[in-house]
Amino acid sequence: MPPVKTYPHSGFMSVKVLLLVYILLCVLTVFFSRNLFYEILINGQTPRLLELAVYLTIPVVLFVMLSISAVNVVRDLLTKKPCSKFQLRLISNFIIIVVLTALPVILITIQSFYEVVHYWPNIKVREALADANGFAVDVYTLRTEKYEAFISRVDFDALPGLYQSDETKRFGVDKNDIVAIQDFAAGRNDSWRSVFFTGLRGLTLSSPPALLQGFVTQRIMPRDTDVVRYVDTRKKNTLRVVSFTLGEGFDAGNELIRAETFRFEGLNQIFFHNMGYLVFFYYGIFFLPILLMILIIAFGFTQIMIQPIADLGEATMQVARGDFKIQILTHPKDELGLLINNFNVMVQNLEKTRNDLVRSEKQSMWQSMAQQLAHEIKNPLTPIKLTAERVLRRFRDNPEKMDEILGDSMIAIIQEVESLAILLDEFKTLARPIEPSLSTTNIRDATEEIIMPYKMSWNKIHFDTSGVYSWIEVKMDRKRLSQVIGNLAINAIDAIDGDGTIEIRTDIVNKRNCRYCRLSIQDTGKGIDKEVSAKVFTPYFTTKESGTGLGLPIVERIVNDHGGGIWFNSLPGAGTTFFVDIPVKD
Repeated sequence: MPPVKTYPHSGFMSVKVLLLVYILLCVLTVFFSRNLFYEILINGQTPRLLELAVYLTIPVVLFVMLSISAVNVVRDLLTKKPCSKFQLRLISNFIIIVVLTALPVILITIQSFYEVVHYWPNIKVREALADANGFAVDVYTLRTEKYEAFISRVDFDALPGLYQSDETKRFGVDKNDIVAIQDFAAGRNDSWRSVFFTGLRGLTLSSPPALLQGFVTQRIMPRDTDVVRYVDTRKKNTLRVVSFTLGEGFDAGNELIRAETFRFEGLNQIFFHNMGYLVFFYYGIFFLPILLMILIIAFGFTQIMIQPIADLGEATMQVARGDFKIQILTHPKDELGLLINNFNVMVQNLEKTRNDLVRSEKQSMWQSMAQQLAHEIKNPLTPIKLTAERVLRRFRDNPEKMDEILGDSMIAIIQEVESLAILLDEFKTLARPIEPSLSTTNIRDATEEIIMPYKMSWNKIHFDTSGVYSWIEVKMDRKRLSQVIGNLAINAIDAIDGDGTIEIRTDIVNKRNCRYCRLSIQDTGKGIDKEVSAKVFTPYFTTKESGTGLGLPIVERIVNDHGGGIWFNSLPGAGTTFFVDIPVKD
């Protein structure tokens, strides 16, 4: 079992990516909200269909992401994944915190919209603008009346001189009120030409603005800004245009009053007409995505928080199943990390304790094996002794008839001795250390050579070796490999007990930074019962009438001493597959 590693999981996106998306979302929200509110409040235009689709894409995508995260949590709950209930409690707490945080903001903004809607009609902006416009008209009227009275009271010819002195005060006008005087003389064909000008150069006219006595209608242009002109026709064939100031900024202020009046009326209509859009876009397009993004990040953070605990729980279950080699390699550098370190130390101590127990059990097993071996040796010695006594009695009682029993007796003795020799040879193989072979063997050549005698002897059994690769060479000499494959093949043949198939395959696997040849021998026999499976590799345990119970223990010993491993899968009534991992040549 590989070590369990703790590392943060955040569903389908990491928390760093989610935070980056959150920042980007905030920037887009500020940018789009300014454009949206400007279009609605200033221009009175609601978003077009394409713009609305763009605005709605963000909350829809975030809602889909949140749904995926929620589905993953539900899936973990249904599959009873470790810490899934704890994660659900954390997410519930996060949601409660978000709701409690957002609720006051929502209530305040709703109250703000309500107050604005009800307070807006009470603002006397319309009346103030009307009063300001009336005041500007009054100022204009008073000034023109004063200037007209001034023109009617002064001497026409003395006017240019008055313009240069403080004498104008006698007539109720300050000299600074007159900003320009220009005379036009009549010419041929009713044409006029300028014959005199004094004052500000920017107020020079190329022709008379009017031919009748009185004030000229004001033309708002850069030249006539804040100026009103009076045409005097009292002198024959001469027109005098006198320009009076209306005061600095008069026209600009008047224009501002008109513009703001128009803007207020438009804004007033737009505001009430589009208030529903504003509320919808504020909550649906801008506030809701931020809220959804916070919830998605909450899912990611909870995954980070519970992942080390989940790994610790999974490792604990592995220890409960008997896997004491498991270690949690990566962990946070906090109190939880200290707990994981303590867990690793505890598992290592348990592994050491278990190894001590295993050694003790092996010692006890060898004692039991010695007793079993003594019993197994005693079994063939008894018939040998009885046969020898029989031969001896016949030799003493009736030596001339020795040939009647001598042959059968010697054959029986030889068979028992051979059985005893096999038993001792197998015990010797099992008991003595097996030095790993430094030579290599081609797996396909060896398999074909080992299987060939069995193919010839059991012609009703189909041996399939097509899955054995010819390019694989294993670190095991041919003799040991023959013992392994031969024992497994004999067991498969015995399990089939008639017609069937034995399939031998090879694969390359990587374990613990090493490459192994995985040799599998599958039969279609009767399988191994569950109550027998735990004793398969126990010495002297056998279900065969003629077996010694040492074949599979010897195979296991050979494979383990060569740095490999052996195990099996079996289904009663369907067959058994033995798997052997043997190191391959570098």
